[in-house]
Amino acid sequence: MASVKSERRQRIKYRIRKKVEGTSEKPRLSVFRSNARIYAQVIDDTKGLTLVSASSLELDATKASVNVEDAKNVGLKLAEKALAAGVSAVVFDRNGYLYHGKVKALADGAREGGLKF
Repeated sequence: MASVKSERRQRIKYRIRKKVEGTSEKPRLSVFRSNARIYAQVIDDTKGLTLVSASSLELDATKASVNVEDAKNVGLKLAEKALAAGVSAVVFDRNGYLYHGKVKALADGAREGGLKF
């Protein structure tokens, strides 16, 4: 049985995904946040392919949890990989999470790294 909180996030997620779609020219930057880690991937929805991805596991696998600074570093790492893969503009998909804290820090890091959205 899912909790009320996760059901709420699921409804918000569906509402966002109705409007946000990644194309080959402008793929979708999707964020997933767990209790211990943060993950981001750039997805081309028309082909159903993940172009690049980055996570807090790549930064330091020994740490137990992620803070705002780590999330920003994941955004920078993702932007670096995306630019190397030829992606410069993306559509941001916050995946039902509030645009606040770690999600905002990841987005700011990606912008700082050179992605446009």
